[in-house]
Amino acid sequence: MSALGRVIGGLLLAIVTLGVARADPYVGALFDAHLHYNDEAFATYPLPDVLARMQRAGVRAILANSRPNDGTKSLAAARAQTAAAGVTIVPFVRLYRNRADYTGWFADETIYSMVLDELARGTAAGPYRGLGEFHLYDSANANGPVAAKLMRLAQNRGLAVLAHVDDPAIDLLLAHAPKARLIWAHTGISGAPVERVRELMRRHPTLLGELSYRPGLTDADGHLSAPWKALFAEFPTRFLLGSDTWVNARWSEYESLMQAARIWLGDLPPATAQRIAWRNAADLFELAEPK
Repeated sequence: MSALGRVIGGLLLAIVTLGVARADPYVGALFDAHLHYNDEAFATYPLPDVLARMQRAGVRAILANSRPNDGTKSLAAARAQTAAAGVTIVPFVRLYRNRADYTGWFADETIYSMVLDELARGTAAGPYRGLGEFHLYDSANANGPVAAKLMRLAQNRGLAVLAHVDDPAIDLLLAHAPKARLIWAHTGISGAPVERVRELMRRHPTLLGELSYRPGLTDADGHLSAPWKALFAEFPTRFLLGSDTWVNARWSEYESLMQAARIWLGDLPPATAQRIAWRNAADLFELAEPK
């Protein structure tokens, strides 16, 4: 290559590099729409500690669902502490009293009775706002009798539902209650293709996607992948941020998880980033802008 060619090549490389310069991380408020405070976390991560982690991470509201529901109720009852941390608690009734409930809840009438009892009692932070997270390891179990009853209950009472399911179960669950607001945990942790997610979003106007653990969301550098950026551009009001603190290790990483989200949120137009980080969940649960 001639000297002139090398100069031109260097200039082109510089232009390309400048063209893909990364934006700064998102710095606004976060709504963690998938948070567990399970019984195994209580001793290692007591309430003041978890609230301090949220505060340092800039999390201003959480969708709390815990196994058993005692963890959520303890967060809801700590009104002075949550106010001091600037964190609003949005409580959900989780369907699990213990780990054994994960695999048979969809046909267990005692789960339905437990949910009704919890809804009747409410929490110190106010009424429960939704049901879940629940798991379906076989999508066909979305047609289980209790699964169908709980979807209809959610629709009738205006409760949101947080469901850890594969894509076939989305159609099945919403067939029972087409107007229910269904939050798809991880937007399919098994990695349904973006085109399949797009298809379901177009078919079901009350479907929302929560983004923790989502395969393909980011590239190797932690920045937003092009297919997901295009999906967010089409559906800016339909996605939520989450941490999924399902094991204690996720609590130890909590601030780094939120910082990782801020990095890919920074790759979006500011208005879209703010919607996914905060506004979509806040609108869903009628929360005001944080002060």
